[in-house]
Amino acid sequence: MAFVDYYKVLGIDKTASADDIKKAYRKLARKYHPDVNPNDNEAKQRFQEINEANEVLSDPEKRKKYDQYGEHWQHGEEYEKAQQQYRNAQSSGGNPFGSGGNPFGGSGSYEYTGNFDDGQFSDFFEQMFGSRRGGGRQSTFRGQDFNAELTLSQQQAYTTHQQTFSINGKSIRITIHAGVEDGQKIKLKGYGAEGINGGPKGDLYITMNITPDPNFRRQGNDLYTSLDVDLYTAILGGEATLDTYGGKIKLKIKPESQNGSRMRLRGKGFPVYRKEGEFGDLYVTLNIKMPGNLSDQERALFQQLKDLKH
Repeated sequence: MAFVDYYKVLGIDKTASADDIKKAYRKLARKYHPDVNPNDNEAKQRFQEINEANEVLSDPEKRKKYDQYGEHWQHGEEYEKAQQQYRNAQSSGGNPFGSGGNPFGGSGSYEYTGNFDDGQFSDFFEQMFGSRRGGGRQSTFRGQDFNAELTLSQQQAYTTHQQTFSINGKSIRITIHAGVEDGQKIKLKGYGAEGINGGPKGDLYITMNITPDPNFRRQGNDLYTSLDVDLYTAILGGEATLDTYGGKIKLKIKPESQNGSRMRLRGKGFPVYRKEGEFGDLYVTLNIKMPGNLSDQERALFQQLKDLKH
């Protein structure tokens, strides 16, 4: 059976560090994980090869043996005995192999010219390292993470509530805390894919998609809105009612309020995420509405006002 290059399987150099091996393994294992490639036999085989390569190269003793014998793994013991004989002969000043020099050729490396029959990948491993059955160490791998998106209205994000949704056929009920932001990710530990060889489950990451509200613009924990006020209230002062997420609010309008003037209502904005009782501010811009369909008497009164100003 053919020699298998475990370094090539993981796409790394022979000088790769333990950390390099771990990173390469995790990257490839995620790519070819059975949960990511269901019913794909080629990906499954590739995943098995990656796990096997990692099992050898991540184990210092196995990697040492693998590197020592290399392509000549089938004749590893013969190679090792010949090396020892040569070292003993050199130390005693003689050469048990005659004038032909050393048994490894002029370059000092043993060369095997026999032919290997093709075989299964796992057979190569078991013949070189022994069967993995019966308590051999196996690599564990954390399960794949899942990602989902949950869409909420801005008003829903204003209050703490529960949401139920399905992922991979599984119904999940979670609590959404007031003040959650658009694009915010919530992590549910252990709700991802099953681990390999007893490894831990992956996690579930839920990205919040908060739809904007045309009446209330959110900026951080502050809210911005506008309020229509009739001309007479703006000039003389009075009260106006504003509908908010928290209910109706009565506002005192100062006399001679100008169009576009802004009022700040402290603590009437959006709730602060996971901070009970804390809110941002609400900014209200006054929009003075001009009266229409004036009667002759009303026009006459406005004319009198105009004359008084002049």
